[in-house]
Amino acid sequence: MNLTRKIRRNRAMGFTLIETMIAMAILSFGILSLAAVYSQGLRISNVNQVQFIAQQKAQQALESIYTARNTGYLSWAQIANVSASGVFLDNAQPLYAPGPDGIVGTADDDASNPDGITTGPGPDRMLGTSDDVITKLNPWMTRTIAIAPVANFPNLKTITVTINYKYEGRTYQFTLQSLISAYS
Repeated sequence: MNLTRKIRRNRAMGFTLIETMIAMAILSFGILSLAAVYSQGLRISNVNQVQFIAQQKAQQALESIYTARNTGYLSWAQIANVSASGVFLDNAQPLYAPGPDGIVGTADDDASNPDGITTGPGPDRMLGTSDDVITKLNPWMTRTIAIAPVANFPNLKTITVTINYKYEGRTYQFTLQSLISAYS
């Protein structure tokens, strides 16, 4: 009788094969869910980096317009699109380095020098040297600069800079809008 109690006690203390398999299935489901959440987070992080680049390129265009006005390089009449007798190209344009005038989005932009960003140091592992890794933003990123007068305010214009870009098979858009006055 003592032997029967020991056998029953030993059976009650261990796990059966079915219980172990169920526990492993639940654990596997949890680990795979965490892996999916982690990979989604990495993808969103990369999309956010590209969106930040688009934001900075829109800001660069806006700042070059303000600088041209403040320095007197462009007259108030020239701060307009080509279709309105200004200097800024109409419609979506590839991102090129600014030309001799230093203003992006104009006809003299350097088409032989596509705009890019430094994404890391080169083989010498020093950032800021000639061998840095540069990622070109063309052809997957375009910029549209639209300048329109504000009704009933002759000394005020609306500037809308739109960056369109494709990343991982999806199309995204970033728009920056500001007002500019004739007075610096």
